[in-house]
Amino acid sequence: MGLLDTILGRSKPVRPDLDELFAIPSAALTLQAGAGFTPTGLGSVCFAGVEGGAFARLQQDVRELLDADTGRGGLPVEFSQDAYGYTWLLSRRPADDTATLVNDLHAVNTLLQDGGFGPHLLCSLVGFRDERNRPLAIVYLYKRGTFYPFAPLPGGGERRDNQLELQIRAALGDDLRMEKDLARWFPVWGAPGL
Repeated sequence: MGLLDTILGRSKPVRPDLDELFAIPSAALTLQAGAGFTPTGLGSVCFAGVEGGAFARLQQDVRELLDADTGRGGLPVEFSQDAYGYTWLLSRRPADDTATLVNDLHAVNTLLQDGGFGPHLLCSLVGFRDERNRPLAIVYLYKRGTFYPFAPLPGGGERRDNQLELQIRAALGDDLRMEKDLARWFPVWGAPGL
C-alpha cells in the first residue's frame, strides 16, 4: 500500500483464506453447547455464474467430485439459480458430519478459485436449527474472509432475528473470524441449505 492510498483512506482487500472454513466444525460444537443450535447437514456455495465453456467444464468437475459417493448412498449436489441470477450449489451430508460438509464447500471454493473464477465467489453457508426449529446460517463472505450469522424469522416474509444474530456472534467470537461491519451481514433470503 502506498502513501497516496494511506492519505485517501484506501486499504487492500483481505485475501480470502478458505482454510477458515475448517473452523466451522468446532464452531458447531460451540453453537450446540452455548445456544442449542445443531447442524442440519446442509451447506451451500453462492457464486455469480459465468458464460462459456471453461466455466461449464469447471461446474461439471465440481459435480463429479462431490457426486463421487452417490453410488454408496451419498446424495448428489444440486445447482440452482436465485431471483438475482446467482448460482447456488447445495451439498447434503448427515447432520452429524459437519467436517465432510465443510470439506465439500472448501473443495468447491478451491476449484472455482484455482480455475480463475475466485472473483465470482460470493459466500458459503452452513445451516443450523434449534429445538424450536429456528433456522440459522453461518455465512462465510469470500471477499472479506469473515463470517456472520444470518437468522431469518420463521413463518415466511423477509424478517431477521437481529437479537439472535448478535447473540450468535458473541458466542462464536473465539471460534470464527466474525465480520465486524454489520452492514456487510447481507441477508441470504431463500438460500439453499438454510
